[in-house]
Amino acid sequence: MKTLRPPAFIFVAAFLLNFAWEYAHSVLYLSYRGGEITSLILFRAALFDAAVITLFAAPFFLQKQHCEKRWLFVVALSVFAVLLERWALGSSRWVYADAMPIIPVLNVGLTPAIQLGLLGYISQKISEHFESKLP
Repeated sequence: MKTLRPPAFIFVAAFLLNFAWEYAHSVLYLSYRGGEITSLILFRAALFDAAVITLFAAPFFLQKQHCEKRWLFVVALSVFAVLLERWALGSSRWVYADAMPIIPVLNVGLTPAIQLGLLGYISQKISEHFESKLP
């Protein structure tokens, strides 16, 4: 049961952080699949983001020697986020509002590009904090 703690903590922290993020930056999008962006869509996006963060964090909680390479976790999540955005924009999965800041070379939105890396890092730090408090 103790081995399930780190991924569970990371998942819960990542879900809560991503749910708040999704709501905060949803105003930077016009539509999802041509329709309205609803609370259910934001909830599902936060679940997906939490699952991705937890999956990418697996090597870090399974093998402690990887903890010194946390920057690699952040970079991997950021690259995944950019690739996901490029795919989503290319397939018209979602459309940015004019207010979305765009990263010029990558041609993706700034907030979605930094979301997974930043919130993944914070989720992992929160998980470590709570894990250290438990017996």
